[in-house]
Amino acid sequence: MSSTKSGAFYEVLSPWAEADPIPLHGLAPRLDKLDGKKIGLLQNSKRAAPRLLDVTERLLKEKFPGIQTSRFRGKLFSVSAEEPERIQEFEDWLKGVDAVIAAVGD
Repeated sequence: MSSTKSGAFYEVLSPWAEADPIPLHGLAPRLDKLDGKKIGLLQNSKRAAPRLLDVTERLLKEKFPGIQTSRFRGKLFSVSAEEPERIQEFEDWLKGVDAVIAAVGD
């Protein structure tokens, strides 16, 4: 608490909560190379997402001819939060790819 000349006291509160039980972690390490890797292309249900990934896939395959791709299309806006019945399908897909590029088609 701090005091002012008028004698009033103010308590400064932090907006950060201590409620999140999941510890934060950094980004996944970069792949050493892309040639021969399988890249997952994750799209949500918004209309521009498949177009974004079509272009991304084409450019990747032009630059790295040995690359493979695999798509996962969310039926809604967020696979993990809004499609709990597909979590196992999503996690199985993740196990089969080396990296993921996600497109949000807004």
